[in-house]
Amino acid sequence: MQMPILVKEVMSKPAITVDANKTAKVAGELMRKTRKGFLVVIQKGNPVGTLSDSDLIGRVVAKAKDASKLKVRDLMSRPMISVAPAEDVMEAVKKMRKSNIHRLPVVDKGKVLGVISLTDIARSSPDMAYILEYRREMKKRPVDIGGQITSGVCESCGNFSERLEETTDGEWTCETCRDEKENEY
Repeated sequence: MQMPILVKEVMSKPAITVDANKTAKVAGELMRKTRKGFLVVIQKGNPVGTLSDSDLIGRVVAKAKDASKLKVRDLMSRPMISVAPAEDVMEAVKKMRKSNIHRLPVVDKGKVLGVISLTDIARSSPDMAYILEYRREMKKRPVDIGGQITSGVCESCGNFSERLEETTDGEWTCETCRDEKENEY
């Protein structure tokens, strides 16, 4: 049995933080200075949200707004989705996938310890980069399946399975995801 990889083993630290009352201009300058595209927003010492480079582009730059007049608290993403340092990396991946985000603050007892990103996760395994590249290539190819069961990447959880089956809604899923879906009803 393989031991799980914990978030604290692969996270980047420290997290770069910005006060909720600072301006978008200050946040953007901080991102440039630290070469990080993700900030954890702090208010009265507590993490309350996140601000990414995508947030700044979509909410300030693309709308031609004045970054020196907008407060981080009005631009940040909330509620803040975070992960605990002792959680399995796969739980972090599930949270990212469910929320369509690429980075999570790592928080323990209200204190921000770091950030875990898809890049951190890919670096955690020497074979991960190969697997991710293989998966990307698989998605480019047209699906040509000659039977009811095949191997490949589950369209629900993203894991490789030797026993993918097509569901009634046309999605190829692994046994675990099919069982979870059946238990929902």
